[in-house]
Amino acid sequence: MFDKILIANRGEIAVRVIKTCRRMGIKTVVVYSDADAGSLACEMADETVHIGPSPAAQSYLIQDKIVDVVKQTGAQAVHPGFGFLSENAGFARRLKAEGIAFIGPNPEAIDAMGDKITSKKFAAEAGVSTVPGHMGLIETPDEAVKIAREIGYPVMIKASAGGGGKGIRVAHSDDDMAEGFAAVKAEALNAFGDDRVFLEKFIVDPRHIEIQVLGDKHGNVIHLFERECSIQRRNQKVIEEAPSPLLDEATRAAMGAQAVALAKAVNYDSAGTVEFVAGQDKSFFFLEMNTRLQVEHPVTELITGVDLVEQMIRSAWGEQLAIKQDDLSINGWAIESRIYAEDPYRGFLPSIGRLVRYEQPEEGDQGDYTVRNDSGVREGDEISMFYDPMIAKLCAWGETREDAVRGMARALEDTHLAGLGHNVPFLAAVMDQERFQSGQLSTSYIKDEFPDGFHGLAPTPEQVKILIASAVAMNEVIAEQDGDPSERTDWTVLIDKAAYEVEVGYDEAEDLIVAIDGEEVSLSEIDWRPGLSLFKAVLDDDAFTAEVKRAADGFDIRHRAARARVRVLRPDVAHLYALLPEKQAADTSKLVLSPMPGLVVDIPVVEGQEVKSGETVAIIEAMKMQNILKAERDGKVKAVKAKAGDPVAADDVLVEFE
Repeated sequence: MFDKILIANRGEIAVRVIKTCRRMGIKTVVVYSDADAGSLACEMADETVHIGPSPAAQSYLIQDKIVDVVKQTGAQAVHPGFGFLSENAGFARRLKAEGIAFIGPNPEAIDAMGDKITSKKFAAEAGVSTVPGHMGLIETPDEAVKIAREIGYPVMIKASAGGGGKGIRVAHSDDDMAEGFAAVKAEALNAFGDDRVFLEKFIVDPRHIEIQVLGDKHGNVIHLFERECSIQRRNQKVIEEAPSPLLDEATRAAMGAQAVALAKAVNYDSAGTVEFVAGQDKSFFFLEMNTRLQVEHPVTELITGVDLVEQMIRSAWGEQLAIKQDDLSINGWAIESRIYAEDPYRGFLPSIGRLVRYEQPEEGDQGDYTVRNDSGVREGDEISMFYDPMIAKLCAWGETREDAVRGMARALEDTHLAGLGHNVPFLAAVMDQERFQSGQLSTSYIKDEFPDGFHGLAPTPEQVKILIASAVAMNEVIAEQDGDPSERTDWTVLIDKAAYEVEVGYDEAEDLIVAIDGEEVSLSEIDWRPGLSLFKAVLDDDAFTAEVKRAADGFDIRHRAARARVRVLRPDVAHLYALLPEKQAADTSKLVLSPMPGLVVDIPVVEGQEVKSGETVAIIEAMKMQNILKAERDGKVKAVKAKAGDPVAADDVLVEFE
């Protein structure tokens, strides 16, 4: 077995590979850029080597640097993780020529399946059902429009070398196609160094289901069942689960057999994923093959008990698969939520900054569910604009899907982040939705359920009890610590503008008894003191965790996707609150504000220019994604406040109109 492996990646996947290497007794080398100096991966690795500036194109994507470090440290193999060089056949071929093992498939398999255009042709020739489209290279927007009309809108514009949801747009018209074609080419060149683009028919109301395959260098290939990855935003997976609530045994077997046949056809010899687009009627079409470890591999590991990273290492060493297809079965259900540094309340735009607080749920057996948290950051780390905004992959396993959903919701409650925007409230909202709980999924789920964007959810009757009881309990604790415990038992609690009459007392066990409009609830096992951001307790018989923050006149409390200002007031004071005028929002109608922190790519307008509604006035980039800002109405530019290359924060003024 290998003595030392170099990990040509960063963040949580580097940490994930280190954990398996440690268990196998293999030493690790981690390369890092300026932005990743002092990272968790660097802390955990046996050796670290700096390879350049923060942009990936100047560090993680430079093959010469990776190979030099392998030779310098005496590593025998390279694990590429996902992204970066993981699906680069030239890199795998170069390592082979240098006598260095590539912990991934052989270069020929990457060539055959890693390029999306080639893989479509290969699959079609092999008799695999594929989505209608144009597999040839497309050079100009006019050509793209012509082909799109032949295919029929809607059409997906996809980067040939794409991955991770990057370099994909859906066009519904000629105008969408012309603009999207240019945007995808730019994103693809920036993210992958390859601007080739192809088109395929966009299937309405589809589901995204993928089969995990595993092969060795002796011709053996097995599949480890499916993952459902239909909850997506901007073609980026957000929530994944295994198995899929759609499939029956016959469909599962058919998809698995097709995936294995395809892998065997290209002599696949590592972990890989065959992706399908599936109809609600269980029909399915080959989409692409990812010739690497997938981000969402933990859910497969949780239902099969197989360590995929270990199997990749053993395959690269030349061992035969020790697992037969008949040895595998599905045990329970697993769900993964991708926790991102992004603000769901601002259209999920990237959020950059320091992770001031990061409290993670306890891993392992929690009774009715099991928690796994794959993270590459710690409290105090900086979330950089140069890479993917992922903070962690939070997983919950249960014996049934219902158990897994309930466990995930509780694990999300026990996750607290501060210092930047994050999508935990959104993930919790999905777990609480009846549609998700029923398994009625599609890739348009987020657009369908949140057509006007995410603004949180109104508290349920049960959550109203949680908000009130938590606020009353914190009010009692603060008063007692201040040496001024009130003898008052009657209060009015305001949740935003809604008023509730509350009676407070204690029972013989010293549990807090709160009567809300005459209905009593019991709050016990209270775990909170001033300064803590998480309030933990048991309401009646159900444990919960709420995120709390003291405000000037009350508390800001969030439970899952419901958040509110909660005030505990004397009834006469509460009456006065109803008379206060509402604060008016500032008029920003004449300003174009940066929706996110990032870099200015272009400001294509100048002072004095007449601008028409819909015309592009600024392009901002962060975390490999471009955001195009357009004028909302006709007007004349009064001032341009930024230029290409400038760093900007969220809400910075870019352009001002007269």
